[in-house]
Amino acid sequence: MTTRGRGRQQQPVGLLLSAPYAVFIVAVFAYPLGLAVWMSFHKYIFTAPGVDVPRPFVGIDNYTAVLGDPAVRRSFLNILVFLVINVPLTVALALLLATALNAAIPFRTFLRVSFYVPYVTASVAVVGVWLFLFSSDGLVNQVLGGVAPDPSWLINEHWAMPSIAFYVTWKQLGVFILLYLAALQNVPKELYESAAVDGASRWRSFRAVTVPGVRTATTLVTLLAIITGANLFTEPYLLTNGGGPSGRSASPVLLMYQRGIEQGHPDIAAAIGVLLVLGVLIIAGGQQLLERRQR
Repeated sequence: MTTRGRGRQQQPVGLLLSAPYAVFIVAVFAYPLGLAVWMSFHKYIFTAPGVDVPRPFVGIDNYTAVLGDPAVRRSFLNILVFLVINVPLTVALALLLATALNAAIPFRTFLRVSFYVPYVTASVAVVGVWLFLFSSDGLVNQVLGGVAPDPSWLINEHWAMPSIAFYVTWKQLGVFILLYLAALQNVPKELYESAAVDGASRWRSFRAVTVPGVRTATTLVTLLAIITGANLFTEPYLLTNGGGPSGRSASPVLLMYQRGIEQGHPDIAAAIGVLLVLGVLIIAGGQQLLERRQR
């Protein structure tokens, strides 16, 4: 029997084995996204189970209302500021720390665990520590003295979102360090030895060997940072009391919760969500295009 024939016979088994994952994707991602798109073009309200109410088609009225809302526009600008700070900082720090932790240094295992602990710790507990550090009378302001911003970090219109970006970078850094550590295992040691023979410094070896060697991991880290950053919710909800001050730390996902759940306008929330998905796709697509041009 030919290879092609055997492949055809094995195909039903492969389909059967992949079916549970396909069902999971449809149930968790495809169906909610499709429902959100449908809701965004209709006048939709939540009702009790079994209650049938008209949900008329309204075209792009929900999108017009969303784009005309200053709070929504502000939230998208906020998340753009967040991504501009968080993504480059995450990539740079994760790569540098992973490179350091990959070397033979004292207490290497302890340091690896230490960087990963904030990621697996409950957000509420870690937020409490951050509030203690960055409150008006917190430890950071006491150390900075007269240099500290006034109003303080999390209630300052200019520093609220950057503070959240720094917090998220610190909290999630551990998982990205692990991704880079895994990628560094695949960089041939012979390349470092050749660079050393040629008289390259550590910085030169890092630029010429390490950075190109983990390029695939960098793409993955960048995409994950963009996606997780665009879904920012818990941090502004807890750190700045729901997006304060004056909406300067509100994210689109937080506004979706406020509009859809608290205010009872799920159609408006769905339109915000669809625009957010499109924005993430555009940013991620631009990042992928830039990566391909650099190769």
